[in-house]
Amino acid sequence: MGARLEVVVRDLGRTRYRKVFRAMRAFTEARRQDSLDELWFTEHAPVFTQGQAGRPEHLLGAGGIEVVQSDRGGQITYHGPGQIVGYLLFDISRMGLTVRQLISGVEEAIIALLDEFGVTAAARRAAPGVYVDGAKIAALGLRVRRGCSYHGFAFNIDMDLTPFARINPCGMAGLPVTQLRDLCGWRDLAIVRRRLVAQLERVYPIKARWSDVVGRKSGIQAACSA
Repeated sequence: MGARLEVVVRDLGRTRYRKVFRAMRAFTEARRQDSLDELWFTEHAPVFTQGQAGRPEHLLGAGGIEVVQSDRGGQITYHGPGQIVGYLLFDISRMGLTVRQLISGVEEAIIALLDEFGVTAAARRAAPGVYVDGAKIAALGLRVRRGCSYHGFAFNIDMDLTPFARINPCGMAGLPVTQLRDLCGWRDLAIVRRRLVAQLERVYPIKARWSDVVGRKSGIQAACSA
């Protein structure tokens, strides 16, 4: 592997989906050839998000939870507190990655991380994401514009899973979902995020630089705050 590209990692804290959606589109539109890549972590307030090709019949009943139409790939999914959402704002052309390699890298990193916790997981080429004994623990949905990616993944750690019963997760009726807490008792999101970044550095040609680690909010973090 050649020189590693610096990636700025931001923890946005608890956010509302619409604000972050607008911010990452604006970031992607404004970036130049020399713009640094970024990785944004957040926990969203409860929301169902529908992908570009999402079919309305996969929403069985919102039950008062906000529904937002997105421009990512994939069908409907749920985001809520206790779930690690990661947005990959990468120039994949500069990284030398195809879209398939970008997706596979996320899957590989999460599978390796789960192995650290003694959990055996696998990916499915026909249905992107990470699965444990047939239950989905991480979902993926990306968009690439002018060689740059945005959107990303959602990794269930320690959350209320009941809203998933209101949808066909990722368009698959009856698909069970699971989370790290139920599999091994682990529920510390901060430690999981750190370990996940280390795995992403292993699978991609990147070097992470954490931003605002002492709690000072950047302009992006302030704009995305719930």
